[in-house]
Parts: sequence; structure tokens; C-alpha cells
Amino acid sequence: MVAQVRAMATDVTVRALWEAGDGESFDRAITSALQVFKDVEATCTRFDPESPLMKANARPTEAHSVPPYCFEALEEAYRAYRETGRQFDPRILRDLVALGYDRSLPFASGDVQMSAPLPPARSSLPRWRPRFNEENREVVLGSFPVDLGGIGKGLAVRWASLALGAVAPNHLVEAGGDCYCSGSAPGGEPWLIGVEDPFGTATPRAVVALRDLACASSSTRLRSWTCGGGPVHHLVDPGTGRPGGQGLKAVTVVMEDPADAEVWSKVLFLAGRSEVGAVAERRRLAALWVDDEGGVHTSSSMVPLMCWGPL
Repeated sequence: MVAQVRAMATDVTVRALWEAGDGESFDRAITSALQVFKDVEATCTRFDPESPLMKANARPTEAHSVPPYCFEALEEAYRAYRETGRQFDPRILRDLVALGYDRSLPFASGDVQMSAPLPPARSSLPRWRPRFNEENREVVLGSFPVDLGGIGKGLAVRWASLALGAVAPNHLVEAGGDCYCSGSAPGGEPWLIGVEDPFGTATPRAVVALRDLACASSSTRLRSWTCGGGPVHHLVDPGTGRPGGQGLKAVTVVMEDPADAEVWSKVLFLAGRSEVGAVAERRRLAALWVDDEGGVHTSSSMVPLMCWGPL
């Protein structure tokens, strides 16, 4: 069965294999999996000032009780912040707004132009120390508002897969470049996932064969625009507040968890062309990256997963 929904500014697709059993439970699981994306969007979006996230962002030094998805997403963002050695930091909301990314628009290939001047690079942010109260789901964000776009979609993929798992262990959840491949594809084979060309052609740059693994990509293809007369994109270096990833167009990472894959695809992208390979090898990450000249490169851990592409 294939089901789709539009949420989180992307097309979400669920492909689930139904075996003999309770068809009604299967249908409910599909509906629940798709609803996850709607619910995460409603609670974690930064484009609605009335969302629980933005209400907390409006007064980040105060305690706010937020819904479960928002609370867990903030906890997961803080975990990623610690585990990446502060290379992933969601406190870039003000930077994105200063660059002109203050509303959900169909940014693509620099078609959108902002008249505001390019903001100067800022100094590093102080250490992030949010506070969480599990009992009543209260959170104190600290001095800076946060953007959950860098991890929220991966979490939604994770939670949607969990909603499907008990009823349909063989399934694929895909949302705008982030996916989780559970069990087997039809015929018992691994799921085949194409790595999108960040230059916009229809031919993928590689194909990976995945079973019980997640895949996520960070790319400038759909979120780039012009600010102050120059090209910018949404992948902001938390150390400077400016777009990072010099020399790269996209990075794809395969891991066991979709949120982790999304986080590390961003961390690797921000390492830039000169360092991405070294970081991927040091962390033993399965990664593929496309540089701004169109070259495709892979880490040693990615090679066994590939069934087509540069080996």
C-alpha cells in the first residue's frame, strides 16, 4: 500500500507491505503514521507564531509547557548538540530570519531575492544549557530561540515508522530526502534509495540498498536564495550565523536512526569540502557528498551499501 500527505513543506510517502492479518489495524497504522507529520508540523513549526515552539521562543528564558512531540524534539536537539560536540546547534533561528528565511517559501536555485543586506558573521554562541522538566513537559530554552527544522523531519520519520512497525514491519517512510527503510521491500530485497542530484537533474547520483536503516540528505538545492546581492542557503554554521559548507552542494548520511542521520548530514555539510571526508572517516559514518563542481565522493563505510554509483 502507498499513502501520501503534504506536510512540513514536503511530500511524505509511506509504502507498507500488508501480510495476512487485520486489515483495519493496518489502515489505522498508515493513517497514524501520516498524522505524525501533521502533528509534528503543528507543534514544532517556526512559521506559525502560535505554535508551541514559537510561543516558547517568544520568551525563551521562561518555563513553557509544550506538547509531547515538541518536548521530545527539544530534548533530542539538545542530545544532538552534546553528541556532536556543539557542531549541531538549533539556536540559529535569528540567523535564518536575518538572512531572509522568515517564512515558508518555495526557495529554489536562488529564485527568491531578498533586498536586505547580508548580515555580518557573528561570534560564537555561549554554551547551550536548556532545562527540561519531564513531569509536566516544561522547558526553558535559554537566551536564544531555536529552530527545529534541522532535526524535526528526521524525528517525524522515526515516529511514523514506530507507528507502523507492529502492524507492518516491512515499510518505507520517506519525507523530502529523509527516509527509514524497515525490513524488506517487495520480493524480500532491500529497499533501493536514490541519492538525489543537487544540481536538479532527474538522474540520481547513487543508489543505496538499505534494510533497517535510515538515510538523510542536506542539500542547497531547494533552500537557496539571494540576500544582499549574493547567494545564501539555509544550512547555517552555528559558529558564525552564516551559511556554511564551502565547496559542497549536498551530503547524504546513512545511519540506524533517521534523526541522527539528519543531524550528521548537516554536521558533515558544515565541515565543508576540505574536511567532510576526514570527519566522516573519523566518526565512521556512511556518507556520500557532492561538491560544487559535481564530483561525487564517499566514505569507506558507505561503499558496502551502494549498488550503483561511484565506487
